[in-house]
Amino acid sequence: MKKYKAKQKKSLLTKILIITGTALLVVVVAGVSTVFGLWGNEIASICSIKKIDNADPSTNAGPVYEMNISGGYYFDKFVENGGASSDDQLIDFIVDNISKGILPISMKSPTIGCSSFTAINEKGERLFGRNYDFSKTTSMIVHANPGNGRHKSISSVDLEFLGITNGTELTSIMQKALCLAAPYAPLDGINDAGVSCGIYMSYQGDSNGTVVATDQDTSKPDLTSTTMLRLILDYADNVEEAISLVEQYDLHDSATTSFHYMVADKTGASAIFEWVANDSKTDTDGSKRELKIYRNDDDAILGEKEETNDFQYITNFIVTPNYYTSDEEKKGLDRYDQIESMINPDGTNTEGKITDVEAMNILKTVGRRNWNSLEGSQDSNSITVWSTLYNLTTLESTFVPNEKFDNPNSIFKYKL
Repeated sequence: MKKYKAKQKKSLLTKILIITGTALLVVVVAGVSTVFGLWGNEIASICSIKKIDNADPSTNAGPVYEMNISGGYYFDKFVENGGASSDDQLIDFIVDNISKGILPISMKSPTIGCSSFTAINEKGERLFGRNYDFSKTTSMIVHANPGNGRHKSISSVDLEFLGITNGTELTSIMQKALCLAAPYAPLDGINDAGVSCGIYMSYQGDSNGTVVATDQDTSKPDLTSTTMLRLILDYADNVEEAISLVEQYDLHDSATTSFHYMVADKTGASAIFEWVANDSKTDTDGSKRELKIYRNDDDAILGEKEETNDFQYITNFIVTPNYYTSDEEKKGLDRYDQIESMINPDGTNTEGKITDVEAMNILKTVGRRNWNSLEGSQDSNSITVWSTLYNLTTLESTFVPNEKFDNPNSIFKYKL
């Protein structure tokens, strides 16, 4: 009888443990389900981050990371809500939506210098070359596939824009969580429609060298510098659609910067976007600037070479005619002329036909580590952080960080 009662108690205890364990398991599963339901895409994005190239202190090269963004990163909601007219508004949106109100995210815009060109290779494939010039920094290649009618894309991000400064390694979960804002800070990229776009410092401001941000103020909805580039990557099927999109918004550059853009597509069309007043002396009020568009097949106003050449190129000065009183005011004019002369050295290659190797050599030649020593430049943007050659026809990209053109282990190739 005692043995029966002991067995009965053991059976009862087992049932209690099973019931309790099951209840706890339900609670845990519910908790995990809630977490993943709320943070699933963000967790997947953070877990995808990996370092693909190491820092090199001897050349001021920062580390390079790669991330696959899971989900749509709420950009459709951002657009539907009218965008943002300042970095503060953009941060508020990112914190409320991506970080669910609990991650402290900051954004800043460093002073940068860059260059780009379009070309066509011997196979008839359209190319878009890009150098991003700055100083030692941490960079990231961002893969996005938001769905819902938006384009898949690959873009390049300087994590300095997200407050990760001085070439810092991503060692903490908090640092990696900050990268969830990376889709909102692209500096160049390509989408699966064969559209590529880049952003370039334009140094607009007063005679004392103080840069004045573009800060348009009309009834149109608003976008900041990098979110306008994201708009193009996510929604534009070609250059004309990119133009149509940009024309619908007021541009608000970050507080201490001014930018212009170049966009190209797989048909060979390209265009330069600038927001300017009549000339540099009156272009000191960012709210008064108006959008100017210069297409590659309709840019005779820019000069004889620009009129003749089918390809386009850009550095860090305003190309709008009569903006400056002298060439000495044009930042990056030497690199601008160098790019043109390497693509069309004798005036007969107006189509801009070059090989992929020649295109990479142009990026290498105007890379800032080498360029500064050759030209004696005192420009503060002392290095090229990355060079990218986008093939708009095959949807391939070749990414070279920190001018490591001769190191095959630091040349990364992707295809959409």
